[in-house]
Amino acid sequence: MNKKIKGIFALLLTALSVFILAGCGNSASADKGKVTTVKIGITGSDNRIWKAVDKKLAKDNIKIKLVEFSDYSQPNAALDQGQVDLNAFQTVYFMDNWNKTHHTNIVGIGDTAIAPMALYSKKITKLSELKEGDEIAVPNDATNEGRALDLLQSAGLIKLNSDKLPTKKSIIENKRNLKISELDAAQTARSLNDVTASVVNSGVASDAKLNPKKAVYVEKVTKASKPYVNVISANKKDKDNKVYKKIVKAYQSKDIAALYKKYYGDSEKPAWNYKILQ
Repeated sequence: MNKKIKGIFALLLTALSVFILAGCGNSASADKGKVTTVKIGITGSDNRIWKAVDKKLAKDNIKIKLVEFSDYSQPNAALDQGQVDLNAFQTVYFMDNWNKTHHTNIVGIGDTAIAPMALYSKKITKLSELKEGDEIAVPNDATNEGRALDLLQSAGLIKLNSDKLPTKKSIIENKRNLKISELDAAQTARSLNDVTASVVNSGVASDAKLNPKKAVYVEKVTKASKPYVNVISANKKDKDNKVYKKIVKAYQSKDIAALYKKYYGDSEKPAWNYKILQ
């Protein structure tokens, strides 16, 4: 009788083990097809490149969800607080400066594009038309303001001292007594009805439908432009995340580079293979 009971118990254990293994097998199969959604913070509404990247990642069961922010102060705060997984809006210089001033630990995990700033105007078409006391708007955040002032210097409108990150106090020569007004970067394009000219970031200009071919002056891209390359950023603890690396790989590809040429011509260039930056 004891042997029969033992035999029945053994059969029950075997059946239970098979059932559990079958259940685990079904679970693994289901997980294999699970879609991973990655939230990416951006500024501006031109997301054509990201739509193409998202389409490429479908084969890896990765879905990109873009989260749009209205100004440059928000995407890094959202990344640091875990509201987004990545962001893609800033230059290396902006990111490094943000980390210093906000005590965050955000890193670049992949270059995207170099997008020259430009001086736009609705009142003049060339630099020689600028008159004594004319007003020029520049972005008011530290890195973009410094970059805009460098642009004005390269255009021959002002001279700066040797400060690494120029401010208005760095101006040592301004022969036309140009009035330099500091505005939120998102407002620089909108100010064109009120000022003589405005230095506008590429993304802001694109949203405002400004034509870079009609810019009064465009920033020169050289080896010194390396800090102004835009990057995909993550929190440092996530820099080796395999899913994020797949996103970077999908982005840094020949077909995405071709889309930059198609959509933006020479106003934005893919930076991961841009030889002048090497």
